[in-house]
Amino acid sequence: MTGVVLTINAGSSSIKFSVFEAAAHPQCRLIGQIEGLGASVHCKAVDGARKPLIDRVWPAGEGPDSHAAALAEIIGWLEEELPGVRVEGVGHRIVHGGRDHTKPVLIDDALVADLARLTPLAPLHQPHNLAGVAAAREHFPDAPQVACFDTAFHRTQAFVAESYALPRSYYEEGVRRYGFHGLSYEYVGRRLSEIAPLEAAGRVIIAHLGNGCSMAAVKGGRSVATTLGFSSLDGVPMGTRCGQIDPGVLFYLIDQKGMSTKEVADLLFRNSGLKGMSGLSHDLRVLETSDDPQAKDAIEHFVYRVRRETGSLAAALGGVDALVFTAGIGENAARVRARILGGLQWLGVTLDPAANDRNQTVISSADSKVKVFVIPTDEEAMIARHTIHLLGLGVPGRLIA
Repeated sequence: MTGVVLTINAGSSSIKFSVFEAAAHPQCRLIGQIEGLGASVHCKAVDGARKPLIDRVWPAGEGPDSHAAALAEIIGWLEEELPGVRVEGVGHRIVHGGRDHTKPVLIDDALVADLARLTPLAPLHQPHNLAGVAAAREHFPDAPQVACFDTAFHRTQAFVAESYALPRSYYEEGVRRYGFHGLSYEYVGRRLSEIAPLEAAGRVIIAHLGNGCSMAAVKGGRSVATTLGFSSLDGVPMGTRCGQIDPGVLFYLIDQKGMSTKEVADLLFRNSGLKGMSGLSHDLRVLETSDDPQAKDAIEHFVYRVRRETGSLAAALGGVDALVFTAGIGENAARVRARILGGLQWLGVTLDPAANDRNQTVISSADSKVKVFVIPTDEEAMIARHTIHLLGLGVPGRLIA
């Protein structure tokens, strides 16, 4: 019987999943996603060579309507697609690990309770991450479960980088900059070290630009600064989240507009960013094809904020050797990349337009002082590696922890 590791990345209305061989050098067997839970449910998956395996859409109102039901659907399909496969471990993406969780850990009841207390810090993600954990523990009671934290990568930052100018007591109780997208940064950093080891060992800015966005300054492979902070609202604007905002605006919304904290949270998390500014969509692809002036303004604001944050992170690093684009926008939006980089010539960036249009790995010109890369991220691969390493799978003579 073949041993595999299952990874689960549970979002608000979706579950991303993948299956990797339980080996020291794991190969991806398949990867997929079930989305639209509670509405029009769509399940799709491909094998390791990206050959389509399933593409099923349920009629509106039918199909799985919860994470537990969705995972049951996924498991049933996996058992048909991979007969004779034994799940030896399950790795989970957990967005918030707080100040104490700096590396992947085995999941038990005490950890679940601890992570549930962090829900106010990541309300869009933490409850659904934990719902995925609960469903997996129910379906695989004998398989060890591993939590991999998005915040862990940034725990190498100095006090000055992760603190706020508040009384020290707040910092001690956990009010600090945590940063997110750590699994993505970790994977991209490893890939950069394979592609360009000299640059990877130096001063690197990684731009994780997707529906959720953040940027990180990385020096010698370690996080020095990042744009996201205490919550997932800071930094550059995102698909539906506002990004950096003056706290005085929140007082205004509550005191002058009479909004409740719940209404403010709904505005900032779900109805701001590209969606709020454009009044049209959170999807950059939709905005790029629109003639609506508000859509154009939203894109210009996004580009401007990425440039500003790049300058800030360059200052934190004391210079830049490489800039990396990743995630949905970063990997695919050539025109947006060109507009961002067009305003960074002062930093020593020179774009190769043809390479950029082709989404090549290196999109800077040969004489650019700062090398610019496009590296696809793979959080699932990072989760699988952490899970396999922690459990000692694929290592002869090593027992499961």
